[in-house]
Amino acid sequence: MKFALAEKIKSIFIKNKIDDVFYEDIEDALIESDMGTALSVEMVKKLKAEAAKNKLTDQEALYPLLKEIISEKILEYNFSIDLQKLNLILFLGVNGVGKTTTIAKITKFIQNEYKGENVVLSAADTFRAAAIDQLKIHGERLGVRVISQEHGSDPGAVIYDTIESARAKGEKVIIADTAGRMHNKTNLVKELQKIDKVIKSKIPTENYFKFLVIDSTTGQNGFNQAEIFNEAIGVDAIVLTKYDSASKGGIAVSISGKLGIPFVFIGTGEKYDNLKKFNKKEYLDNLLDV
Repeated sequence: MKFALAEKIKSIFIKNKIDDVFYEDIEDALIESDMGTALSVEMVKKLKAEAAKNKLTDQEALYPLLKEIISEKILEYNFSIDLQKLNLILFLGVNGVGKTTTIAKITKFIQNEYKGENVVLSAADTFRAAAIDQLKIHGERLGVRVISQEHGSDPGAVIYDTIESARAKGEKVIIADTAGRMHNKTNLVKELQKIDKVIKSKIPTENYFKFLVIDSTTGQNGFNQAEIFNEAIGVDAIVLTKYDSASKGGIAVSISGKLGIPFVFIGTGEKYDNLKKFNKKEYLDNLLDV
C-alpha cells in the first residue's frame, strides 16, 4: 500500500528546481498528509538548512534526506510481556475507533505469540451496554474469559475484580476496555485517573501498559485525542486502526514528533489476524517511496 504523499512529493521533485517555491510545496504536501503545520515547517526548515550546509542541489540527494528527517520524528514501541508476573494492558480511545475489535486482535496476537497463553478480558467500558456485549462475543469466539458487571457499574471496580480473579486463577494477561466519551472530557479524565490509580495499586509499572487506539483516517483529530488521553494518565503507545488508502498517513509523524508517543501496532482489516507490529521502516516506505 502506498499513500498519496509519495506521488505528490515525487511530482514536486520532478517539476520544480530547488528554490523557495520548492520548499513551500514540500511543506504544503507534508501538512496535507496530516503531519501538522508546526512540525511540517520545522522539518522543511531543517531540510533547507541541511541542503545549504552540504551544498545539495539535486533531487536525488534531497529525497533521502527528507525521508531521514521524517524518520527521526517517528517512534516505535517494542512490546513484550513478562509471563512470570500478571500483566495488564489498558485500552484507551474514543467511541468508533475500533477499540473493542482491536482488543480482540491483540488477544489473538498474544495467544499466537505466547503459545496459547490465557488472556482475561475486562469489560470496563460500563458506559455503553453494547461495549460489554461486544467484548463478550469476542471472548466466546477467542475462548477467553470476560469479567463484567452491569451496565453503569464502576469501571474501577470491574478492573479490580478482574485483577483479583486473574491472580486467583494464575492467569498472566489482562486486557481492559474503557469508555471514550469525548463529548464530556472532564468525566472521561476523572474516570481514567481513578482506573489508573486502581491498576497502579495492584500491578507493577513494568507490567502495566496503556495503549491508545486511533483511527488513522481522522487526521488531526487523532492528534487531539492523543493529547487529551496523554495528559489524563499518560499513553505508552498507540495502535493505528483503519490503516489503508483512506488515511493520509502522516498522523504517526505528527503524534510521535510533537507528543513523543511511540506506535506499537497497526490494524489493517476486520479479521482477528489483521494486526501487525508497527514497523518504522515499512511505514516510511509506504509513506514516501514510490
